[in-house]
Amino acid sequence: MKCRYCENELTHEFVDLGFSPPSNAFLKNEQLNAPETYYPLKIMVCETCFLVQIDEFAKHDDIFNADYAYFSSFSTSWLAYAKAYTEKMTERFGLNSDSQVIEIASNDGYLLQYFQAKNIPVLGIEPTANTAAVAIEKGIESVIDFFGVRLASELAKTRKADLLLGNNVLAHVPDINDFVGGMKIVLAEKGIITMEFPHLLQLIDKNQFDTIYHEHFSYLSFSTVQKIFESKGLIMFDVEEIPTHGGSLRIYAKHQENDSQVISPNVANLLAKEKDFGLTDLAIYQNYQAKANRVKDDFLAFLIQAKKEGKNVIGYGAAAKGNTLLNYAGIRKDLIHYVVDASPYKQNKFLPGVHIPVLSQAKISETKPDYVVILPWNLKEEISQQLNFIRAWGGKFVVAVPALEIL
Repeated sequence: MKCRYCENELTHEFVDLGFSPPSNAFLKNEQLNAPETYYPLKIMVCETCFLVQIDEFAKHDDIFNADYAYFSSFSTSWLAYAKAYTEKMTERFGLNSDSQVIEIASNDGYLLQYFQAKNIPVLGIEPTANTAAVAIEKGIESVIDFFGVRLASELAKTRKADLLLGNNVLAHVPDINDFVGGMKIVLAEKGIITMEFPHLLQLIDKNQFDTIYHEHFSYLSFSTVQKIFESKGLIMFDVEEIPTHGGSLRIYAKHQENDSQVISPNVANLLAKEKDFGLTDLAIYQNYQAKANRVKDDFLAFLIQAKKEGKNVIGYGAAAKGNTLLNYAGIRKDLIHYVVDASPYKQNKFLPGVHIPVLSQAKISETKPDYVVILPWNLKEEISQQLNFIRAWGGKFVVAVPALEIL
């Protein structure tokens, strides 16, 4: 296996989470007895550029297909975040009705709808046809395709982006060189790129191994992303550490030839922070397996004890990170009886691999669980407030990552 950025031979393992099906491959009842495809969830680190990555066992277009089950608009906190981002970018970069905003991986139009409401022209690029269809219904022009040099060259004939954005997509592309090369092509002369992605430093520091799944081909540090962008003629001029997904980065990039943006001290500061943390040294990557194992062991011990005591345990949030944890730990419906999710696209289906049923929130009041395991721990405040009614019968919330905690 070769590094997907620098093509160095990969020999150093970061973490091995066993085998699991793609995390959004939910099953219908009639599929439960059919064979499932499992892929290795083994992550390697490149000793040359320190790109942490999975081999492309699960193919890109097998994961992001017409049955893709993730719709961004079902998280109220994410919609509020998207609206705040829109306000900030419009003000900072003076976007108006003459500007062109292009979002890569625009999903169901969750974000572009806020630019559109300001009469700023928008275009979404989204490979999953079912989510793009929802955006198109909202009147958001959308191209159903994967982004890269080929598509960027077609688009650049008629329009270029004054703001080119992608939230949680940079980690999702198998050919990161082609993807960043495409951004260079479709970016206007004075255009700005913002990309957001989970920060590798937080994944290691806070033991967020459940953010590893087949959709995430790369696990990114600022220093590695800076190298990849510079190799395509794009310069980082600012970066922010933001709280989404347990700790992410928002990077700001421009053409190398564009001198209209001053380089913020944030750039040098974050590079120094990563170096001090050890992200440019192999040692920190080689001790990670034990941290993941500890979470798995503690969570399993809690669930087995709860079962012995006759407690009723359910999960909340049929999120990808939950599927990673449940498959890695081998948890089935004898330990977690069902999982609740707000998205009707997931309800009345079954989690991939573990076959735990996904139900609507109404089921909670019927069964009165003793424990609700919040699988998307990054939303634990939002979810525990939303489900605060479980306290009426003594119900408690549990998170497993970064360490077992009963709230």
